[in-house]
Amino acid sequence: MNGNIMRTILVLLTVFACSGCALVSPTDPYRAAGIQIPAASERSAGLPPAKQPEEPFDLPQAIEIALANNPDIAATGWDVEAAQAQRDLAFGEMLPNLRVVGGYSHYNDPQRLIPKRGEKAPGPFFDDQGAFSRNNVFEDLVLSMPLFTGGRLINQVKAAELLKIAANQRLARSRKELIFNVSSVFFNILAQKRVVESLEFSRQTLQEHLKQVEALVAAQKAARVDRMRTEVRLADIEQRLVREENVKLIYQRVLVNLLGLKNPSGAISLRGSLAVAQKASTPDLETALAKAWSSREDFLSARSALEAQARNVDVARAGHWPTLSLQGAYGERWAIGSVSGFGDRSSEVYRIGVTVDIPLFEGGRVEARIRDQRAKLASAQERFRKLDLQIRLDVETALLNVNSSWERIEAIKKAIEQAQESFRIERQKYDLGKGAIVDVLDAQSALLDSQTNYDRALADYNIALAQLRLAIGREL
Repeated sequence: MNGNIMRTILVLLTVFACSGCALVSPTDPYRAAGIQIPAASERSAGLPPAKQPEEPFDLPQAIEIALANNPDIAATGWDVEAAQAQRDLAFGEMLPNLRVVGGYSHYNDPQRLIPKRGEKAPGPFFDDQGAFSRNNVFEDLVLSMPLFTGGRLINQVKAAELLKIAANQRLARSRKELIFNVSSVFFNILAQKRVVESLEFSRQTLQEHLKQVEALVAAQKAARVDRMRTEVRLADIEQRLVREENVKLIYQRVLVNLLGLKNPSGAISLRGSLAVAQKASTPDLETALAKAWSSREDFLSARSALEAQARNVDVARAGHWPTLSLQGAYGERWAIGSVSGFGDRSSEVYRIGVTVDIPLFEGGRVEARIRDQRAKLASAQERFRKLDLQIRLDVETALLNVNSSWERIEAIKKAIEQAQESFRIERQKYDLGKGAIVDVLDAQSALLDSQTNYDRALADYNIALAQLRLAIGREL
């Protein structure tokens, strides 16, 4: 190859390679990252496009909106992309490395442009005296490739692949946790709505009863204290209604937050039912635990992370081993300014060889890295053991909550029937002048408490079922 052409190519390559450094500007942390996720990527698989809800909407629609808009899910999806990039980075270190290296050097004494050749130089001189210059420029195309690293590179790739699997499993678990949270808040809103309706009905009933009491007082068939007691109970219903309305609004704001929506008022309209026809079949404890250990993504993720940390220990241990690399370079040397001696002002050179790097003394850094990674492995093992215990607690708690909430539903059903009959009897007795207003108000309060407890028990049962599915790793 002509020397001038080679020189031009290498200079252009250098300028092209360095142009990226010259154009770098600070990254704005508040702007979009500027990368696109392929539609077929693991993060985007199954994710619906983000959209605003059309109210009123039911639970499946709420879950769909949350999965599309919730920032925690989006952040976890980017963690998956980061894990994939780390895996690609680790794999890239196993491949050959090709780069352009160039430079300029000025010396106080003239230096030989290229090493002395062993063969006889043409011309009247016996030896190749070469060209000397104080200003030398070089440009090389350098190739390097690792041949043996003591298992460091292969273990880095294995660890990165395991961490990528762990990141995907964390994403799947985060999706299920979000579904549970949305379901829990959704059922609480439905229950709170029914509680408010019960209070409003009780208020209306007491207002009508107050009119009857006032009529009886006017006819001198009831004492004024009966009206005062009714008014006190009505005021209590009013304050309870304000409190429960506030609780409902708070639940709605929490749901809006989970859905990832910007709704300043937090007021949303839902549709759904808490009705339960019959008790759902639930597995026994051992079956549920076996299902959880085989299906829960957080358990699988922790196991993958634990295995990845074991590979990191092997990476650190590879620091004791020598490394073997293949290296080669092809380039040109040329002198700038005055040149002394005999020889061309420029010359092409190349080299190829194998290098061995044997660690003899590292100041304890290799052992320190090994201790560090082994300590992290021990920490990961303890966290894995803690998660194992937590899963058992989650499953046992969920099963107990399902059984307990169903028993409450069955018990409160009977209490509502009895409270309704008691209230009817006490009102009839009072209207006939054979009962006391206190008995009427107590019966009405008992009926209201039974109705609100029933609504909350229905919500608790639906939430307990969702909690059980989450605990054993099933789809909600």
